Amino acid sequence: MPIRTQRVWAVPVAVASVTIILDQLTKVWVVATLGPETMTSFLPVLGDGVRIAYSRNTGVAFSLLQGHPELLTLSSLLIVAGAIYFYATQLPNQRLLFQMMMGLVTGGALGNVIDRVRLGYVVDFIQVGWFPIFNLADSAITVGAVLLMFQFLRDEITQRHDHQALIHP
Repeated sequence: MPIRTQRVWAVPVAVASVTIILDQLTKVWVVATLGPETMTSFLPVLGDGVRIAYSRNTGVAFSLLQGHPELLTLSSLLIVAGAIYFYATQLPNQRLLFQMMMGLVTGGALGNVIDRVRLGYVVDFIQVGWFPIFNLADSAITVGAVLLMFQFLRDEITQRHDHQALIHP
């Protein structure tokens, strides 16, 4: 594999690997500390507003599509494959931010897939006020997606500014 190609994949693979490891370790710790029953024990982080609470999610975000783990596993793997294809063919994958974003999104998605395959559900444990309980993998996916949106927006603004500078010097 050429060095240029190795560099394009080294950061995403490293970020995804760290994300998966941290995600799985935190989930194992939560189950060992607060399990085996869900929502019976809690660890306050910032009073009652932010706490660790063990929950099992058989659905997707916000507990939608409960009870269809095989469909959710397959769709998650297809999304990961699509993200990898998009990264390889459409994104400016030489840029560090895009490499990190790719690692966060794929690492988070694969962290939850590992739970679905291994357990039949996803372990969630971060409870912030009224917001639905989530986990480290969900956070990685969200941060990666938000970074991608901000970068696209920034690039669009820069491109428009550059275009305007050419038209009106």
